[in-house]
Amino acid sequence: MSGKYDQADEATLIKGCLRQRPAAQKALYERFSALMMGVCYRYARNRADAEDILQEGFIKVFRHLSQFREQGSLEGWVRRIMVTTAINFLNRNKVLMQTIRLEDAVPELPDDELTEAHTAGNDWMEILRGLPVGYRTIVNLYAIEGYSHKEIGAMLGIAESTSRSQYARARGLLISTKNKRLEQRNAGQLKDDA
Repeated sequence: MSGKYDQADEATLIKGCLRQRPAAQKALYERFSALMMGVCYRYARNRADAEDILQEGFIKVFRHLSQFREQGSLEGWVRRIMVTTAINFLNRNKVLMQTIRLEDAVPELPDDELTEAHTAGNDWMEILRGLPVGYRTIVNLYAIEGYSHKEIGAMLGIAESTSRSQYARARGLLISTKNKRLEQRNAGQLKDDA
């Protein structure tokens, strides 16, 4: 990594960054870049967009590091910057919101099904990446990042009810896609067994 800052605690790393020490900046970047790339990629349309969001996000991290108050973890603070940067990127590039009519929303499904979606791994993340950007953003913000629909509405400039309806629609799409994949796998196994 970056020499004396490799194993530095957060306070030492922050002080080094605030003093414009390249080794500290590199260490902070290396400590969080892989994790934050995953955060950015969940919101982006593709890897190139995720890399742009990551770069823009770290510029903001270094520019505003003096505002970090150590009331929470540095990782959480960096994550919030990345999420906000991703949403701003999507808004700026006019790809964020897909409007749906409220009557198109699917009924609420039990939360345990989406919790399974968050913990089941690569298959669920692949299905999530296949959602339209607006739906994927709301699922990320609500189910993964833990924001309320009221907070999401404020962040995205939409009504709380729109956030709820798009989340419900996204959940329905996630679950129906997962069920179709399971049916396809089961059908493939039945052919193999025959």
